Amino acid sequence: MRSGSLSEELTPDSVLASEIAAEQQYVDEVYVQLEVSTQSAMALAQEGRNRGRLEHEGGLVERDAMVFQAAKRIAQLDAAHEGLVFGRLDLDPSIDPEPRYIGRIGVRNADRDVLLIDWRAPAAGVFYQATAATPQGVVRRRVLRSQHRTVVGVEDELLDDQAETDLPIVGEGALMAQLSRARDRSMHSIVATIQAEQDKAIRAPGKGVVSISGGPGTGKTVVALHRAAFLLYSDRRRYEGGGVLVVGPSGVFMRYIERVLPSLGETAVALRSLGEVVGGVRATRHDEPAVADVKGATRMAELMRRTARQHAPGAPTSFRIYWRDDTIVLDPGTLGRLRRQLMSQGRRNRQLPRVARTLLDAMWRQVQGERGRERGREAFDDDMLGHAGFVEFASAWWPPLDATTVFGWLREPEFLARVGEGVVSREEQLLLAKSWSSGDLSIEDVPLLDELRYALGDVPQRTDDERDLDETGLLEGGVDLQELTTVSERDYAPGGRQWAPPTHRIEDDGYAHVLIDEAQDLTPMQWRMVGRRGRTASWTIVGDPAQSSWPDAPEAARARLEALEGKEIHEFHLSTNYRNSAEIYAFAADYARRVGLDADLPDAVRRTGEDPLVLGPVDDLEAAVRDAVVTTAGRVKGTVGIVVPVARRSEVNAWLASWPELADDAAGARAAVDSSVTPSGEDRVVVLTGLDTKGLEFDGIVVVRPQEIEDESVTGRATLYVVLTRATQLLTTVS
Repeated sequence: MRSGSLSEELTPDSVLASEIAAEQQYVDEVYVQLEVSTQSAMALAQEGRNRGRLEHEGGLVERDAMVFQAAKRIAQLDAAHEGLVFGRLDLDPSIDPEPRYIGRIGVRNADRDVLLIDWRAPAAGVFYQATAATPQGVVRRRVLRSQHRTVVGVEDELLDDQAETDLPIVGEGALMAQLSRARDRSMHSIVATIQAEQDKAIRAPGKGVVSISGGPGTGKTVVALHRAAFLLYSDRRRYEGGGVLVVGPSGVFMRYIERVLPSLGETAVALRSLGEVVGGVRATRHDEPAVADVKGATRMAELMRRTARQHAPGAPTSFRIYWRDDTIVLDPGTLGRLRRQLMSQGRRNRQLPRVARTLLDAMWRQVQGERGRERGREAFDDDMLGHAGFVEFASAWWPPLDATTVFGWLREPEFLARVGEGVVSREEQLLLAKSWSSGDLSIEDVPLLDELRYALGDVPQRTDDERDLDETGLLEGGVDLQELTTVSERDYAPGGRQWAPPTHRIEDDGYAHVLIDEAQDLTPMQWRMVGRRGRTASWTIVGDPAQSSWPDAPEAARARLEALEGKEIHEFHLSTNYRNSAEIYAFAADYARRVGLDADLPDAVRRTGEDPLVLGPVDDLEAAVRDAVVTTAGRVKGTVGIVVPVARRSEVNAWLASWPELADDAAGARAAVDSSVTPSGEDRVVVLTGLDTKGLEFDGIVVVRPQEIEDESVTGRATLYVVLTRATQLLTTVS
């Protein structure tokens, strides 16, 4: 093997400069073609708009299709600009004499020749899969490092040392360069440095469930996001048509990862934190651990089921009316029987079109007088439906109900005690009542609200169509509503308007693919919530049991199995910690072993020579924290996280806002004082609780009162372990 027939006059620096210049020339050519493609997409969008001016249905359909496709392509091209070209493969000439360039999206020139291969394409797979042991025809693999459109470095690997080649081998390792990069407030793709074990998970079959496990820093999250991009590329009709849902632990985390998929050429993905999974609902705060443990338990599903079946507070419990020779009475016992009859036929709101007929049937059976019987049933129905008292009673006895309204009933202690008997203890009822007294939803409330949505069913819509209506619209014209199993276009609503199918059906909540990150933290009720959205979906599930904040692992495991409904599971394990320095992870691993966590301990591959700093116990906590934060911020270029016990968040936020040394780094801290929401701006220094740090990483971490974080909940040790694994360069604890 020849390592390169370079002239002796050439220095390593000059060779590197020459290689960078050559790659820059090619990258420039790709960007020129990218601009051409962008202009073509914009022209297509304009043509579509022009066709819409034809003012006939065909022209409008063409316009919508053309504008939609063009807009998608423009968004894809815009998102891919940063680091567009990142890889090059030089193969054995007998396989391919021309180099292959790998990028975030595919690009062709005017002659339709491939300039850039999309990283998800089969032809690009070897870029990630080839190794020195099995080079798969690859002689040299090169990673291009860029800033915007400028190539700033190249890193080479010679995979086939038996090949006859004059290719120069330069650089010191693209992976290590990436690992040493300063962190900012967003996660970046690893598309240029995907390792072989990660690539196997990314390109796994689309059916069933792909479960990705591994300890801290192994890249589980970013591998899962690359998998979502790969699935969209490989079967776009299925996944883009049915939708891809990505669920993460918090809004902070979702903002952190939101740029990854667009940078990989994908924009048609729904990103939702656990507090945003239910449409139209957004919760940002966590309950205290004791309350969260109650709300997350499976038995809360029974509490919500009971709640959905209760009388609406203030609803009438009886009805009396005189007709011809008869006094007709609907007493509480009769109404209870009718309620059970309606409830047995399906979800509560779905029975709305049946209510009038059910009531009238029960009332007609009480008609005994001669005059009434002579008039007949049709006259009876007409008279009742024309009687304001009956219309008012029927509408109040069985009103359309939404989940938010019904959830509000639980704020009444007497109501909660009635429906909670045998489900939640008296002490738990007091915890729940206190948490619900403010009316402000927590993240743990969202699955309960979703449970109510499914127990109640969708509310049919009232339209203004009065075809075949009786005067009030309470009674369906001539059709026995008790025989109907779904709301149809012939079912009617109170007030002279027609019942129509709901504008959104809960059955439409499903997606083609569901990706769950930090899955070890999902409560059983959260598993029920996300499970409804993935009944017919493929899944990607990411987690590490040792980092779990849910105390009852067996209960969560049962809920997870129910959510996955027996789908085939493909398991992948990641074993290398790319985030932490070896020094930091050794400190965290020692803690995990010391407190008895059954932790998966991956190998950390990078050393910095910086051991974690342990300070304390200290008397002046503010001074000690300020010194630690200022020192850390001065030594790292990227982000710094101050991790605090929940009870100290407002206090430490106030400190940070008052420290002049960090005024430019924490401009948003003042706005966060006394707030339960972490600053959402681009502050380099932020204050977080232990749960806030899930899935995040920082150049430097300062942990305030670690013992208090550990003591906050029964899973406090796992939470503190998570905190200790968030730093890439510097870690300081202040006790």
